[in-house]
Amino acid sequence: MMWSEKYRPKNLLEMIGNEAAKESFVKWVTKWVKGTKPLLLVGPPGIGKTTMAWLGAKQFGYDLISLNASDVRNKQRIQEILNPVLGNTGLLGKIMIFVDEVDGIHGRADFGGVSALVDILKEPTVPIVLAANTDSSDKMKDIKKVTTTIRMKPIPPRLLRFYLESILRKEGESLKIGTMIKLVLDSRGDIRSILNSAQVLVSGFELQTEKSFETTDMESAVNAFFKARSSEEAMAILYSLRIDPQEKINAFYSSVITSPLSKEDMKEMLDVISQADMLYGKIIRKQQWRLLRYLDSILIKLYKQDTAVRYSQYNLPWPLITRLRWDGKAIKELEASLAKQMHVSRSSFATFYLPYFLMCVKNKVLDMDFNATESEIIQKEVASLK
Repeated sequence: MMWSEKYRPKNLLEMIGNEAAKESFVKWVTKWVKGTKPLLLVGPPGIGKTTMAWLGAKQFGYDLISLNASDVRNKQRIQEILNPVLGNTGLLGKIMIFVDEVDGIHGRADFGGVSALVDILKEPTVPIVLAANTDSSDKMKDIKKVTTTIRMKPIPPRLLRFYLESILRKEGESLKIGTMIKLVLDSRGDIRSILNSAQVLVSGFELQTEKSFETTDMESAVNAFFKARSSEEAMAILYSLRIDPQEKINAFYSSVITSPLSKEDMKEMLDVISQADMLYGKIIRKQQWRLLRYLDSILIKLYKQDTAVRYSQYNLPWPLITRLRWDGKAIKELEASLAKQMHVSRSSFATFYLPYFLMCVKNKVLDMDFNATESEIIQKEVASLK
Protein backbone atom coordinates (compact mmCIF):
# COMPACT_ATOMS: atom_id res chain seq x y z
CA MET A 1 0.00 0.00 0.00
CA MET A 2 1.26 3.48 -0.80
CA TRP A 3 2.12 5.54 2.28
CA SER A 4 -0.10 8.41 1.14
CA GLU A 5 -3.07 6.05 1.51
CA LYS A 6 -1.79 4.16 4.56
CA TYR A 7 -1.30 7.35 6.57
CA ARG A 8 -4.29 9.29 5.29
CA PRO A 9 -5.82 11.22 8.26
CA LYS A 10 -8.85 9.58 9.87
CA ASN A 11 -10.13 12.78 11.46
CA LEU A 12 -9.49 16.52 11.35
CA LEU A 13 -7.11 16.40 14.33
CA GLU A 14 -4.75 14.11 12.39
CA MET A 15 -4.38 16.63 9.56
CA ILE A 16 -1.07 18.47 9.81
CA GLY A 17 -0.77 22.21 9.25
CA ASN A 18 -3.42 24.82 8.46
CA GLU A 19 -4.61 24.94 12.08
CA ALA A 20 -6.43 28.25 11.61
CA ALA A 21 -8.23 26.90 8.54
CA LYS A 22 -9.30 23.76 10.44
CA GLU A 23 -10.59 25.85 13.32
CA SER A 24 -12.63 28.05 10.95
CA PHE A 25 -14.01 24.98 9.19
CA VAL A 26 -15.10 23.35 12.48
CA LYS A 27 -16.80 26.58 13.64
CA TRP A 28 -18.65 26.82 10.33
CA VAL A 29 -19.88 23.23 10.51
CA THR A 30 -20.96 23.31 14.14
CA LYS A 31 -22.80 26.63 13.80
CA TRP A 32 -24.37 25.92 10.43
CA VAL A 33 -28.06 26.75 10.02
CA LYS A 34 -30.18 27.08 6.93
CA GLY A 35 -29.02 30.13 4.98
CA THR A 36 -25.42 30.08 6.28
CA LYS A 37 -22.99 31.08 3.53
CA PRO A 38 -21.21 28.17 1.82
CA LEU A 39 -17.47 27.71 2.37
CA LEU A 40 -14.84 28.23 -0.33
CA LEU A 41 -11.54 26.45 0.45
CA VAL A 42 -8.70 28.01 -1.56
CA GLY A 43 -5.15 26.70 -1.86
CA PRO A 44 -2.67 24.79 -4.06
CA PRO A 45 -3.11 21.06 -4.83
CA GLY A 46 -2.12 18.41 -2.31
CA ILE A 47 -2.55 20.42 0.91
CA GLY A 48 -5.78 18.80 2.12
CA LYS A 49 -8.80 20.73 0.79
CA THR A 50 -10.63 17.59 -0.32
CA THR A 51 -9.50 15.67 2.77
CA MET A 52 -10.86 18.42 5.04
CA ALA A 53 -14.28 18.27 3.38
CA TRP A 54 -14.48 14.46 3.58
CA LEU A 55 -13.25 14.22 7.16
CA GLY A 56 -15.44 17.12 8.30
CA ALA A 57 -18.56 15.54 6.82
CA LYS A 58 -17.76 12.16 8.39
CA GLN A 59 -16.82 13.60 11.78
CA PHE A 60 -20.03 15.65 12.09
CA GLY A 61 -22.41 13.02 10.77
CA TYR A 62 -23.07 14.26 7.22
CA ASP A 63 -23.42 12.21 4.06
CA LEU A 64 -21.18 13.92 1.52
CA ILE A 65 -22.28 14.34 -2.09
CA SER A 66 -19.12 15.08 -4.07
CA LEU A 67 -19.11 16.87 -7.42
CA ASN A 68 -16.41 18.40 -9.60
CA ALA A 69 -16.14 21.07 -12.26
CA SER A 70 -17.35 18.80 -15.07
CA ASP A 71 -20.57 18.04 -13.13
CA VAL A 72 -21.54 21.68 -12.83
CA ARG A 73 -20.51 23.15 -16.18
CA ASN A 74 -24.06 23.65 -17.43
CA LYS A 75 -27.34 24.67 -15.89
CA GLN A 76 -29.24 21.56 -16.88
CA ARG A 77 -26.65 19.24 -15.33
CA ILE A 78 -26.71 21.17 -12.04
CA GLN A 79 -30.49 21.00 -11.90
CA GLU A 80 -30.49 17.26 -12.64
CA ILE A 81 -28.02 16.54 -9.84
CA LEU A 82 -28.81 19.05 -7.12
CA ASN A 83 -32.54 19.82 -7.38
CA PRO A 84 -33.62 16.33 -6.22
CA VAL A 85 -31.17 16.61 -3.29
CA LEU A 86 -32.11 20.13 -2.26
CA GLY A 87 -35.82 19.42 -2.63
CA ASN A 88 -35.80 16.29 -0.46
CA THR A 89 -33.46 17.12 2.41
CA GLY A 90 -35.92 15.76 4.95
CA LEU A 91 -35.96 12.35 3.30
CA LEU A 92 -32.25 12.09 2.61
CA GLY A 93 -31.05 12.93 6.12
CA LYS A 94 -27.99 15.10 6.83
CA ILE A 95 -26.47 16.06 3.49
CA MET A 96 -23.35 18.10 2.74
CA ILE A 97 -22.47 19.05 -0.85
CA PHE A 98 -18.83 19.31 -1.91
CA VAL A 99 -17.83 20.82 -5.27
CA ASP A 100 -14.15 20.25 -6.05
CA GLU A 101 -12.03 22.31 -8.47
CA VAL A 102 -14.80 24.87 -8.81
CA ASP A 103 -12.36 27.25 -10.49
CA GLY A 104 -12.34 24.81 -13.43
CA ILE A 105 -15.96 25.59 -14.35
CA HIS A 106 -15.07 28.67 -16.31
CA GLY A 107 -14.24 28.90 -19.99
CA ARG A 108 -15.99 28.08 -23.24
CA ALA A 109 -17.50 24.92 -21.72
CA ASP A 110 -19.47 26.97 -19.16
CA PHE A 111 -23.08 26.75 -20.37
CA GLY A 112 -24.79 28.68 -17.59
CA GLY A 113 -23.13 26.56 -14.92
CA VAL A 114 -21.73 29.43 -12.86
CA SER A 115 -24.96 31.42 -12.72
CA ALA A 116 -27.00 28.33 -11.82
CA LEU A 117 -24.52 27.40 -9.10
CA VAL A 118 -24.47 30.95 -7.72
CA ASP A 119 -28.27 30.90 -7.45
CA ILE A 120 -28.02 27.78 -5.26
CA LEU A 121 -25.18 29.27 -3.20
CA LYS A 122 -27.26 32.38 -2.45
CA GLU A 123 -29.94 30.40 -0.60
CA PRO A 124 -28.34 27.17 0.65
CA THR A 125 -30.63 24.65 2.32
CA VAL A 126 -27.77 22.26 3.15
CA PRO A 127 -24.09 22.85 4.01
CA ILE A 128 -22.08 23.44 0.83
CA VAL A 129 -18.27 23.37 0.60
CA LEU A 130 -16.34 24.35 -2.52
CA ALA A 131 -12.63 23.92 -3.26
CA ALA A 132 -10.48 25.88 -5.70
CA ASN A 133 -6.78 26.08 -6.47
CA THR A 134 -7.11 29.83 -6.94
CA ASP A 135 -9.75 32.56 -6.64
CA SER A 136 -7.80 35.30 -8.40
CA SER A 137 -9.57 35.06 -11.76
CA ASP A 138 -12.28 37.58 -12.64
CA LYS A 139 -14.74 34.77 -13.24
CA MET A 140 -14.51 33.64 -9.60
CA LYS A 141 -15.86 36.99 -8.37
CA ASP A 142 -19.52 35.93 -8.47
CA ILE A 143 -18.80 32.78 -6.46
CA LYS A 144 -16.65 34.66 -3.92
CA LYS A 145 -19.47 37.15 -3.28
CA VAL A 146 -21.81 34.44 -1.98
CA THR A 147 -19.30 32.31 -0.05
CA THR A 148 -17.02 32.57 2.96
CA THR A 149 -13.41 32.05 1.93
CA ILE A 150 -10.95 29.98 3.97
CA ARG A 151 -7.39 30.08 2.65
CA MET A 152 -5.16 27.05 3.06
CA LYS A 153 -1.40 27.33 2.77
CA PRO A 154 1.29 24.81 1.79
CA ILE A 155 2.65 22.90 4.79
CA PRO A 156 5.78 24.69 6.15
CA PRO A 157 9.03 22.85 5.29
CA ARG A 158 10.03 22.35 8.94
CA LEU A 159 6.67 20.73 9.77
CA LEU A 160 6.86 18.58 6.65
CA ARG A 161 10.29 17.33 7.68
CA PHE A 162 9.06 16.38 11.19
CA TYR A 163 6.07 14.61 9.67
CA LEU A 164 8.23 12.70 7.18
CA GLU A 165 10.62 11.65 9.97
CA SER A 166 7.68 10.30 12.01
CA ILE A 167 6.45 8.22 9.05
CA LEU A 168 9.93 6.84 8.42
CA ARG A 169 10.21 5.81 12.09
CA LYS A 170 6.87 4.00 11.89
CA GLU A 171 8.08 2.16 8.79
CA GLY A 172 11.48 1.36 10.32
CA GLU A 173 13.20 3.22 7.47
CA SER A 174 15.62 6.13 7.23
CA LEU A 175 16.90 8.64 4.69
CA LYS A 176 19.92 10.89 4.71
CA ILE A 177 19.27 14.39 5.99
CA GLY A 178 20.20 15.91 2.61
CA THR A 179 17.76 13.62 0.82
CA MET A 180 14.95 14.55 3.21
CA ILE A 181 15.57 18.26 2.76
CA LYS A 182 15.51 17.85 -1.03
CA LEU A 183 12.21 15.92 -0.79
CA VAL A 184 10.71 18.62 1.40
CA LEU A 185 11.75 21.43 -0.95
CA ASP A 186 10.68 19.59 -4.10
CA SER A 187 7.24 18.74 -2.68
CA ARG A 188 6.28 22.42 -2.32
CA GLY A 189 4.00 21.60 0.58
CA ASP A 190 2.29 18.65 -1.14
CA ILE A 191 2.03 15.91 1.53
CA ARG A 192 0.96 13.23 -0.92
CA SER A 193 3.96 13.93 -3.13
CA ILE A 194 6.55 13.80 -0.34
CA LEU A 195 5.24 10.50 1.08
CA ASN A 196 5.14 8.75 -2.29
CA SER A 197 8.61 10.03 -3.20
CA ALA A 198 10.05 8.87 0.12
CA GLN A 199 8.52 5.43 -0.33
CA VAL A 200 10.10 5.12 -3.77
CA LEU A 201 13.53 5.96 -2.34
CA VAL A 202 13.41 3.54 0.60
CA SER A 203 12.31 0.80 -1.82
CA GLY A 204 15.71 1.08 -3.49
CA PHE A 205 14.83 3.14 -6.55
CA GLU A 206 16.23 6.47 -7.60
CA LEU A 207 13.77 9.27 -8.11
CA GLN A 208 13.92 10.52 -11.66
CA THR A 209 13.06 13.94 -12.95
CA GLU A 210 10.84 14.48 -15.96
CA LYS A 211 13.87 15.41 -18.09
CA SER A 212 15.54 12.05 -17.47
CA PHE A 213 12.66 9.88 -18.63
CA GLU A 214 13.36 8.50 -22.10
CA THR A 215 12.55 5.25 -23.89
CA THR A 216 15.43 3.42 -22.18
CA ASP A 217 14.04 4.42 -18.79
CA MET A 218 10.61 3.18 -19.80
CA GLU A 219 12.07 -0.16 -20.82
CA SER A 220 13.96 -0.63 -17.57
CA ALA A 221 10.94 0.48 -15.51
CA VAL A 222 8.49 -1.89 -17.23
CA ASN A 223 10.91 -4.82 -16.91
CA ALA A 224 11.61 -3.96 -13.25
CA PHE A 225 7.85 -3.80 -12.60
CA PHE A 226 7.28 -7.38 -13.77
CA LYS A 227 10.43 -8.58 -11.97
CA ALA A 228 9.46 -6.91 -8.68
CA ARG A 229 9.58 -9.05 -5.54
CA SER A 230 6.31 -7.67 -4.13
CA SER A 231 3.31 -5.56 -5.09
CA GLU A 232 4.68 -2.73 -2.91
CA GLU A 233 7.92 -2.70 -4.90
CA ALA A 234 5.95 -2.81 -8.16
CA MET A 235 3.83 0.14 -7.01
CA ALA A 236 6.95 2.15 -6.20
CA ILE A 237 8.24 1.50 -9.70
CA LEU A 238 4.93 2.60 -11.23
CA TYR A 239 5.06 5.85 -9.31
CA SER A 240 8.63 6.52 -10.42
CA LEU A 241 7.63 6.19 -14.08
CA ARG A 242 6.51 9.78 -14.54
CA ILE A 243 5.91 9.83 -18.25
CA ASP A 244 2.83 10.88 -20.19
CA PRO A 245 -0.08 8.69 -18.92
CA GLN A 246 -1.01 7.55 -22.43
CA GLU A 247 2.59 6.53 -23.10
CA LYS A 248 2.59 4.56 -19.85
CA ILE A 249 -0.59 2.69 -20.85
CA ASN A 250 0.77 2.05 -24.37
CA ALA A 251 4.06 0.74 -22.97
CA PHE A 252 2.29 -1.86 -20.83
CA TYR A 253 -0.10 -2.77 -23.67
CA SER A 254 2.67 -3.37 -26.21
CA SER A 255 4.66 -5.35 -23.63
CA VAL A 256 1.74 -7.56 -22.62
CA ILE A 257 0.44 -8.23 -26.13
CA THR A 258 3.84 -9.40 -27.38
CA SER A 259 4.74 -11.64 -24.42
CA PRO A 260 4.24 -15.43 -24.22
CA LEU A 261 1.30 -15.52 -21.78
CA SER A 262 -1.49 -18.00 -21.22
CA LYS A 263 -4.92 -17.06 -22.55
CA GLU A 264 -6.18 -16.48 -19.01
CA ASP A 265 -3.30 -14.17 -18.04
CA MET A 266 -3.53 -12.32 -21.36
CA LYS A 267 -7.26 -11.73 -20.87
CA GLU A 268 -6.83 -10.52 -17.27
CA MET A 269 -4.03 -8.12 -18.19
CA LEU A 270 -5.84 -6.72 -21.22
CA ASP A 271 -8.92 -6.13 -19.04
CA VAL A 272 -6.75 -4.11 -16.64
CA ILE A 273 -5.22 -2.07 -19.48
CA SER A 274 -8.73 -1.47 -20.85
CA GLN A 275 -9.82 -0.09 -17.46
CA ALA A 276 -6.78 2.21 -17.39
CA ASP A 277 -7.47 3.40 -20.93
CA MET A 278 -11.13 4.10 -20.12
CA LEU A 279 -10.12 6.11 -17.04
CA TYR A 280 -7.65 8.20 -19.03
CA GLY A 281 -10.26 8.70 -21.76
CA LYS A 282 -12.68 10.05 -19.14
CA ILE A 283 -9.98 12.35 -17.78
CA ILE A 284 -9.35 13.80 -21.23
CA ARG A 285 -13.04 14.13 -22.19
CA LYS A 286 -14.17 15.75 -18.96
CA GLN A 287 -10.87 17.32 -17.91
CA GLN A 288 -11.08 15.57 -14.53
CA TRP A 289 -7.33 15.57 -13.93
CA ARG A 290 -7.72 14.76 -10.24
CA LEU A 291 -8.71 11.23 -11.33
CA LEU A 292 -5.18 10.73 -12.66
CA ARG A 293 -4.13 9.73 -9.14
CA TYR A 294 -6.06 6.46 -9.62
CA LEU A 295 -4.26 5.37 -12.81
CA ASP A 296 -1.41 3.59 -11.01
CA SER A 297 -3.94 1.93 -8.70
CA ILE A 298 -5.43 0.27 -11.77
CA LEU A 299 -2.15 -0.60 -13.48
CA ILE A 300 -0.79 -2.29 -10.35
CA LYS A 301 -3.29 -5.09 -11.05
CA LEU A 302 -0.99 -6.09 -13.93
CA TYR A 303 1.61 -7.21 -11.41
CA LYS A 304 1.99 -10.94 -10.99
CA GLN A 305 5.16 -12.39 -9.54
CA ASP A 306 7.40 -14.30 -11.96
CA THR A 307 5.35 -13.32 -15.00
CA ALA A 308 6.90 -13.65 -18.47
CA VAL A 309 6.08 -10.10 -19.60
CA ARG A 310 9.01 -8.05 -20.89
CA TYR A 311 9.09 -4.61 -22.42
CA SER A 312 8.30 -4.21 -26.11
CA GLN A 313 7.99 -0.97 -28.01
CA TYR A 314 5.75 -2.49 -30.68
CA ASN A 315 2.16 -3.71 -30.55
CA LEU A 316 2.90 -6.72 -32.78
CA PRO A 317 5.26 -9.67 -32.29
CA TRP A 318 8.65 -9.10 -33.86
CA PRO A 319 8.34 -12.04 -36.34
CA LEU A 320 5.12 -10.51 -37.68
CA ILE A 321 6.69 -7.05 -37.91
CA THR A 322 9.57 -8.56 -39.88
CA ARG A 323 7.15 -10.36 -42.20
CA LEU A 324 5.21 -7.14 -42.82
CA ARG A 325 8.42 -5.26 -43.54
CA TRP A 326 9.72 -7.70 -46.14
CA ASP A 327 6.35 -8.56 -47.69
CA GLY A 328 5.57 -4.85 -47.82
CA LYS A 329 8.72 -4.29 -49.83
CA ALA A 330 7.71 -7.06 -52.26
CA ILE A 331 4.20 -5.66 -52.63
CA LYS A 332 5.54 -2.19 -53.40
CA GLU A 333 7.77 -3.64 -56.13
CA LEU A 334 4.77 -5.53 -57.51
CA GLU A 335 2.69 -2.34 -57.52
CA ALA A 336 5.37 -0.48 -59.47
CA SER A 337 5.70 -3.25 -62.04
CA LEU A 338 2.01 -3.93 -62.69
CA ALA A 339 1.04 -0.25 -62.61
CA LYS A 340 3.49 0.31 -65.44
CA GLN A 341 2.08 -2.64 -67.46
CA MET A 342 -1.49 -1.39 -66.99
CA HIS A 343 -0.58 2.21 -67.76
CA VAL A 344 -1.91 3.59 -64.46
CA SER A 345 -0.25 5.36 -61.58
CA ARG A 346 1.03 3.42 -58.59
CA SER A 347 -1.53 5.06 -56.29
CA SER A 348 -4.38 4.13 -58.66
CA PHE A 349 -3.18 0.54 -58.91
CA ALA A 350 -2.81 0.25 -55.12
CA THR A 351 -6.27 1.73 -54.53
CA PHE A 352 -8.39 0.12 -57.26
CA TYR A 353 -6.53 -2.85 -58.78
CA LEU A 354 -4.49 -4.39 -55.97
CA PRO A 355 -7.46 -5.52 -53.77
CA TYR A 356 -8.86 -7.59 -56.67
CA PHE A 357 -5.40 -8.85 -57.55
CA LEU A 358 -4.82 -10.05 -53.97
CA MET A 359 -8.25 -11.67 -53.91
CA CYS A 360 -7.30 -13.65 -57.02
CA VAL A 361 -4.06 -14.73 -55.38
CA LYS A 362 -5.89 -15.77 -52.20
CA ASN A 363 -8.37 -17.86 -54.20
CA LYS A 364 -5.52 -19.35 -56.25
CA VAL A 365 -6.83 -17.84 -59.47
CA LEU A 366 -3.31 -16.46 -59.80
CA ASP A 367 -0.29 -18.38 -58.59
CA MET A 368 2.20 -15.69 -57.66
CA ASP A 369 5.66 -15.94 -56.16
CA PHE A 370 6.58 -12.69 -54.43
CA ASN A 371 10.25 -13.59 -54.74
CA ALA A 372 10.04 -14.04 -58.51
CA THR A 373 11.64 -11.61 -60.94
CA GLU A 374 9.60 -8.97 -62.73
CA SER A 375 9.55 -10.89 -66.03
CA GLU A 376 8.47 -14.12 -64.31
CA ILE A 377 5.59 -12.34 -62.56
CA ILE A 378 4.35 -10.84 -65.84
CA GLN A 379 4.60 -14.18 -67.66
CA LYS A 380 2.55 -15.93 -64.95
CA GLU A 381 -0.02 -13.14 -65.00
CA VAL A 382 -0.43 -13.32 -68.78
CA ALA A 383 -0.64 -17.13 -68.70
CA SER A 384 -3.39 -17.09 -66.07
CA LEU A 385 -5.51 -14.67 -68.09
CA LYS A 386 -5.41 -16.73 -71.33
